[in-house]
Amino acid sequence: MVLAFAGDIACVALFAAIGRDTHEHGLDVPGILLTAAPFAGGAAIGWLLGRAWRRPLALWPAAVVVWLSAVVFGLVLRGLAGGGLAVSFQIVTLLVLGAFIVGWRLVAALVMKIRKSRTVA
Repeated sequence: MVLAFAGDIACVALFAAIGRDTHEHGLDVPGILLTAAPFAGGAAIGWLLGRAWRRPLALWPAAVVVWLSAVVFGLVLRGLAGGGLAVSFQIVTLLVLGAFIVGWRLVAALVMKIRKSRTVA
């Protein structure tokens, strides 16, 4: 469970780092953490709402609830903190965090399936 939560937070940090690098804001750790904070908070809310600790690798509800919470609550928190909320940013946030948060679970499921098939064979 702790590793799954850390995986989600790592995805948010990667999203923030890529965004900062793309917009030439620098890759200093405090800057990345500041950029990631609202979305990490949103992901944490998603863990609570979706009770992700029960089945942390599940696509539903864990991945979907964490992903959408990271986006919705993250954008709200970013807006309250005075950050930009351009529609293009909202779309990129939705797509990238979805690919990252759902994507790592898909990869994990594939790896576990391959390992299981090798063990059985």
